[in-house]
Amino acid sequence: MTFFSNKKIISWCLYDWANSVLATIIFTFVFPVYFSRNIVGDEELGSAYWGYIVGFSGFIIAIMGPILGSIADTYGPRKVILGGLTFTTITSVLALFFALPHSNFILYALVFVAITTVSFELAQAQYNAMLPDIAPPNMVGKLSGIAWSLGYLGGLFCLAIALIGFIGLGENSSNLFNISTNQDFNIRATCILAAIWYAVFALPLFLWVPDRPNNNYQKPLLKTSFLHLIKTLKKLTTTSKNTLLFLVSSAIYRDGLNTLFIVGGLYAAGTFHMNFQEILIFAISLNLMSALGSFCLSFFDDKYGPRPIITISLVALIILGGSIIIIKDKDLFLYTSLLLGFFIGPIQSSSRALMAHLSSKNQSTEMFGLYTMSGKSIAFTGPLCFALMTHITNSQRWGIASIIVLWVIGLALFRKIKI
Repeated sequence: MTFFSNKKIISWCLYDWANSVLATIIFTFVFPVYFSRNIVGDEELGSAYWGYIVGFSGFIIAIMGPILGSIADTYGPRKVILGGLTFTTITSVLALFFALPHSNFILYALVFVAITTVSFELAQAQYNAMLPDIAPPNMVGKLSGIAWSLGYLGGLFCLAIALIGFIGLGENSSNLFNISTNQDFNIRATCILAAIWYAVFALPLFLWVPDRPNNNYQKPLLKTSFLHLIKTLKKLTTTSKNTLLFLVSSAIYRDGLNTLFIVGGLYAAGTFHMNFQEILIFAISLNLMSALGSFCLSFFDDKYGPRPIITISLVALIILGGSIIIIKDKDLFLYTSLLLGFFIGPIQSSSRALMAHLSSKNQSTEMFGLYTMSGKSIAFTGPLCFALMTHITNSQRWGIASIIVLWVIGLALFRKIKI
């Protein structure tokens, strides 16, 4: 109870609750389906476009992530950079509302999806780096898991509002708020919902979570930060090879997870012909299972360590993911996906906890910047493979198969880590 009554901890956790709405509405279940079906007008081609732009965004993130992280560690306070990135994300999400259902808006939508993706991921790195400062050493895994489960619940509640209040239940039923459906206004309005949700629930972090003091560096900040980054990279290749191996292995299996988030809604819509209502109900259920998995396994993280949690979850994802490829019955697909969802959250929260354990406090933002960079340096791989396989075979099932390959490779490398 002391843990949950701490204003600093709750305010930090609420940022996960805030930004998860972008992962569900903007990146996975609503806007990607709207983009491919209503803007592009071809689900396979729309999936390919989406994969290409996310891959390009990952390249930009890989370059900027560690540099911004090093700047934050050199400067001291994180909230300045985090606030700027959060504001940019919210603004670009609002801009997506103006992407009308016409092929003339393909490029417009892709540009703002790229801006949203880059600013969102860079902000996430700054936010994650606060974990070692917020959590007691013996509760890093638990706090990471609880915050991640809150994030899934935040996405769940916002998706429920989007489904009932904006899109409506059933093909011919009106939405609760009686929002116009002309030019898909009600679907585009979910972008406004996501932006407001993010802004409101991110605010407590900036009000009540203490920031680090200014380091008062007299040297040019950018030059000093860059030199620190080079020093850290040299250390990783010489005396911290174990950390380097974790960065590489986690980059690969996280790329598989991120690709699944990106194309999950597209796969449900294209392969199983699910409508918006079915996709959102599916998404709400999936978020609930992921939240449950993050919360339940977080209590084992601090006791047994993050390694067994990550290993067990990856094995489960490989088995269940392989089943999803060959399943043709929609109901069986839904049940298998929900079981798969239980193991998605623990991988993310335990990986974040492990990175926090491997980082010193005075380099935490830089290390999480490298954590983001390592993931985004190959982030184009998953979406690009999905896009190419879908494009070449005209089947999304072959695209999903590439995700499982990434999990297998990531698990094989992760098992070599000695913690």
